[in-house]
Amino acid sequence: MKPLHGLRILDLTRVLAGPFCTALLADLGAEVIKLEPPQGDDYRHIGPFLQGESALFTLMNRGKQSIVLDLKDPAAQAVARQIALACDVVVENFRPGVASRLGLGPELREEKPALIHAAISGFGQSGPAAHLPAYDLVAQAMSGLMAVTGEEGGAPLKVGESYGDLMAGLYASWAILAALYRRQATGEGATIDVAMFDALFSLLPTAHAVQFYAGAEPRRVGNRHPLSTPFGCFACTDGPVVIAVLGDRQWQALCALIGRADLASDPALASDEGRTLQEPRIRAAIEGWSGARLAAEAAEALAAAGIPTAVVQSLAEAAASPHARARGLVADLPHPVLGHAPTVGQPVRFDGAKPVAATSAPALGADGAEILHRLGIHHG
Repeated sequence: MKPLHGLRILDLTRVLAGPFCTALLADLGAEVIKLEPPQGDDYRHIGPFLQGESALFTLMNRGKQSIVLDLKDPAAQAVARQIALACDVVVENFRPGVASRLGLGPELREEKPALIHAAISGFGQSGPAAHLPAYDLVAQAMSGLMAVTGEEGGAPLKVGESYGDLMAGLYASWAILAALYRRQATGEGATIDVAMFDALFSLLPTAHAVQFYAGAEPRRVGNRHPLSTPFGCFACTDGPVVIAVLGDRQWQALCALIGRADLASDPALASDEGRTLQEPRIRAAIEGWSGARLAAEAAEALAAAGIPTAVVQSLAEAAASPHARARGLVADLPHPVLGHAPTVGQPVRFDGAKPVAATSAPALGADGAEILHRLGIHHG
């Protein structure tokens, strides 16, 4: 039995943050009823496409059931409320206030106090920025994440994935599980407010340490670590190798490997702070060694010496790696059009097993009649 077997969720979300949240819960066995407008979730119309099916929609809506209701219609709103009240959890990512106008906001808890209502938005349900439109790029810019991401002396850069959406969805799933645990003890549900801005701001502990404790402004340092050295990408004959040294033991092992006993005994380099102040000198020494070797050869020698290291892999190389295959990171799930669809689900193992959704994403409205029949709801 999967961890969330028996849990029923109404998914009123679209695009990325909310669907990611509910997909994680579907992976764990929750019954997720995805309510879509007649034209479907926006992601159904965003490429890349395979046989007319959106890859992004397929990846983010695995394991769900689809029902179509036009929430502009008061009768459809009433049906949606009946579905919501038959669920344990409602998840929405409308603009603040919209869910309440549709009768699908936290006010549902007045009729069903045990209900858990989770709202995901760009800036939260309160505060001066709450009603501003928000995309991931906007949240990354405002949170401080872009300010510390990029090459030293270069322009701010966004992270190469929509992390504001993804982290908000992840936090929402975590909060829902916490609320379910509390409900077991009290019988009371919860009203959950998750913001992309808040989520990203919370995920900058190194920058927080520099800003709030060292009294300095966090800087962009590229692939280096702002507090530890050597840490980053180092040139080899065919590309970079990653080296991450933290603490004296690893530093001494690195110096022995590259034949630089002089660096190991230099008191100016005896601490992370001292090494960071002399990063160019250390980089030159390391690349004097790595620059004569293939990246894979350098990584093998570093790993044998107990030093954290890796060759930079493409996504295809990572997916095809023996370790990724052994961990079951990509699964093929049944899909109504594609037959089988590659899916990357939640990564956690429970009792040695990695729960995955039973099916891929649903066809638009494919489960509507069955959902209403199962819940005893009459419509149209």
